[in-house]
Amino acid sequence: MADMKFKFTIQPFQTDAVDSVVGVFGGQPYNDRFKYRRDVYQATDIISPDDEALMGFANAKIQLDKGQLFDNVWRIQRRNNINLDSELNSNGLGAVSLDVEMETGTGKTYVYIKTMFELNKQYGWSKFIVVVPSIAIREGVRKSFETMQDHFMEYYGKKARYFVYDSKNLSEIDNFSQSSDINVMIINIQAFNTTFDEKKKNSVSKIINSVRDDFGSRRPIDVIAANRPIVIMDEPQKMGGSATQAGIKRFNPLFTLNYSATHKQHHTLVYVLDALDAYNKRLVKRIEVKGFDIKNYRGTDKYLFLESIVISPNKPPMARIEFEIGYNKSINRETRLIAVDDDLFALSKNMEQYRGYHVNDIDPIKGTVSFTNGEVIRAGEVVGDISEKDLRRIQIRETIRSHFEKEKQLYEKGIKTLSLFFIDEVAKYRKYDEDGNELNSEYGEIFEQEYTDILNEYLTIFNTPYEQYLRKIDVEKTHTGYFSIDKKGRKIDSTLKRGSDESDDISAYDLILKDKERLLSFDNPVRFIFSHSALREGWDNPNVFQICTLKHGGSSPTQKRQEVGRGLRLCVNQYGDRMDSDMLGTQVQQINQLTVIASDGYKDFVADLQKGIRDDLYERPTKATFEYFYGKTLVLDGKDVKIDDKQARDIYRYLVRNDYIDDEDQVTDQYRTDLANDNLAVLPESCTEITEGVHALIQSVFDKHALDNMITDGHDTKIQENALNNNFYRKEFQTLWNYINHKYA
Repeated sequence: MADMKFKFTIQPFQTDAVDSVVGVFGGQPYNDRFKYRRDVYQATDIISPDDEALMGFANAKIQLDKGQLFDNVWRIQRRNNINLDSELNSNGLGAVSLDVEMETGTGKTYVYIKTMFELNKQYGWSKFIVVVPSIAIREGVRKSFETMQDHFMEYYGKKARYFVYDSKNLSEIDNFSQSSDINVMIINIQAFNTTFDEKKKNSVSKIINSVRDDFGSRRPIDVIAANRPIVIMDEPQKMGGSATQAGIKRFNPLFTLNYSATHKQHHTLVYVLDALDAYNKRLVKRIEVKGFDIKNYRGTDKYLFLESIVISPNKPPMARIEFEIGYNKSINRETRLIAVDDDLFALSKNMEQYRGYHVNDIDPIKGTVSFTNGEVIRAGEVVGDISEKDLRRIQIRETIRSHFEKEKQLYEKGIKTLSLFFIDEVAKYRKYDEDGNELNSEYGEIFEQEYTDILNEYLTIFNTPYEQYLRKIDVEKTHTGYFSIDKKGRKIDSTLKRGSDESDDISAYDLILKDKERLLSFDNPVRFIFSHSALREGWDNPNVFQICTLKHGGSSPTQKRQEVGRGLRLCVNQYGDRMDSDMLGTQVQQINQLTVIASDGYKDFVADLQKGIRDDLYERPTKATFEYFYGKTLVLDGKDVKIDDKQARDIYRYLVRNDYIDDEDQVTDQYRTDLANDNLAVLPESCTEITEGVHALIQSVFDKHALDNMITDGHDTKIQENALNNNFYRKEFQTLWNYINHKYA
C-alpha cells in the first residue's frame, strides 16, 4: 500500500471560503501579462526594455477604489452572517487584509491553494508568497502542494510552481519573477524577520535584506517586492511580532490573506467555519475525554483504579479493576475482571488494606462500583497515594486499550489506527548511550509492558484477519518518536535554540512530514507516536484516533486546543478515501471519534477545552428572534436573496410550534436532537426554497449548551456490539433507535 494517494473531493464549505475571498475583488479586470523591468540595479545600462532576459511578470495593480472594495466586502459579510465592518483594515499590508477563519482539520491549506488558482483564473494574478511561523508548518505546506498537484491540474489544467525559500539558492527568486505561470514561494518567518543589525551580517534572515554580490548586486527583498505578491499568512496569530510585520511589509503585498482557526489580530473577516460549525456539519471528529481523578485518602495505603465497566449480552456487568496482590517476594499491581460478590481481600491474597472491600454493586449507568463497607469508586478514579510515574503508566495503558478497541472496529473497514503521545521530557522516551546507540527509555519500557499485556487479551484461538495482523507486528517496531534530536530515526548533532522549539536542522521533521502515506499503510508497523512540542502544530494525520498528554500539571486551554487539533481531521482508508458524510452518512462521527487521555480530571479538562473553544468562536447571536432572521442574506442558485418580513415571521412561528426554541428564544435540545437524527420538521411553504440557509442561520445561534454534545466522557460504559437482524437497518427503526440512543444508555 506504499503507493496510496490522498483523494480530494470538492467540499461545498471549502468552495464558499474560496468564493468569499475571490468575491472581494469582483469588478477587477483580468490581466496576466503585467511586465516590469527586473534588474532594478542595472537601470542605467543601455538595454532595450523589451529584452525578455530582464523582464518579469508582476501582479497587476488593483483597479477598484476603496468604495468598490467596501461594497464587495459588505455583500460577502451579509451572505456569510458576519458582523459588518465599519472600515477596511489592512495594517499597511496591501490594499486590504482579509481574515478566513477555519477550524483545524477542515482543510484551510487546500482552501488557500484553491484560492490562488481562482484568483489567477478570474483576475490573472500569479505571484503568491505563503508565510509560515515554523519549519514544521513550512514542510507541511510543501507536502500539501505536492499531494494536491494532480487534483488541481485536473480542474484548472495547470500546475502551480512552488518552492521553499532557501538563502543558499537565490536563483529561485529570479525564476519566480520571470515566469508568468502561478508561482508560489513558501517562507518561514525566521528567514526574514530580522531587525537591521550590522553585527549579524551572516545571519540567514540578513541575507534577504542585504545587497548580494552573488545576486547581481541586488537585494533579494527588492526583487521579490517588484512582483507585488499576494501574501498568504498561515497561522497569523503566531506572526504578530513587530519584526515579522515589518518584514512582511517589505514584500510589498498587493493584499494579504490570513488563514487560521484562532485569529488574535482581527482584520476584515470574510469567512468563518469555527469549531461549532465544523462539529455541527460533521466535518471533524467527535471528541471523548478520559480524565483521571486522584483520591488520596490520608492514613490509608490501599491502591484501587477502576478502569471501566464491561457489559455483554450474556452475563451481568463486570468491572475492570487494578489493585495490589501480595506474592511471596513482591507486591504487584494487576488488573482483573471483577463481578458482584467478589472479595478484593481474598483476591489480593489477604492483603489487609482490602479487608471489607466486598463488591456490592456494579452500576453501568452511573459508571460506579460500590463495596459492602460503603466505599464507592467511579470509572477513571484512582484511590491511593500514587506517584506521577504510576499515573503515566495508567495513561499509557488506557491509550493502548482505547487504541485496540478502536483498531479492532476499524481494521475491517481498511482504516489504520494511530495514537499520539505528547510528553514533557524527551529523555523519558529517547535515550542514547555514549556511542550514540539508542536505549529503551522509561516510557518505552512501560509502553512495551502494557502493550504486551493488552495484546494477549486480543489474541484468541480463532486467528481472525485482525489477529493475524497483530501477530505480525513486533512491539519494539510499533512505537516510535519524532524529536528534534532525530534524523531518519538516528541521532543527529542538532541543538535547540533557546526559547524556541525550532531546530537548526531543516531535515529533523523529514520522516513524519514526507511519509504520511506510508505511515497510513497497514504494511508499516508504526501505530504509536511519541512527541514533544514539535508536533503540537503544523503536523496532523487524519488517522490519529487517540491523543495522550503525559505531562505534569496539564496544559493551558490554548495548548489543549492545539493538541486536540492534531487528531480532528476525518480519517482515510487504505485507498486514500476520506471517511466523511458522503461515505458514511449519519455514522460519520461514530467512526470518526477522537479519544483524549488527559493528565487531569474529566471535568477540569473539558472545562479548559470548552473555554479554549468558546474564546475562539466568532461573535455569534444568542437568540433566534424574528429580528435575527429578518433581512438576512442567503444564497439561492448563486444569487443573493434576503429574508423578507413574512418569511422571518414564519420561521419564528415554526421554531415556537416545534419546541425548537424556549421562552428565552434560545435553541433547545429538541432541535439539536432532531438535527442529529436528520428528522427536522418541514419549514413553512414560504421558506421551502431557502430551507438549507434557514437551518444554517439557526445553527449559528449560540447558547450555553451548544458545546455540550461536542465532548463526551470516555469513561462512560461502552455497549458491546451485538449481531443485529435486517430490521435494525430499516429507516423506520433507525429513526426510532437514533432518538433512543441519543438520550439513554
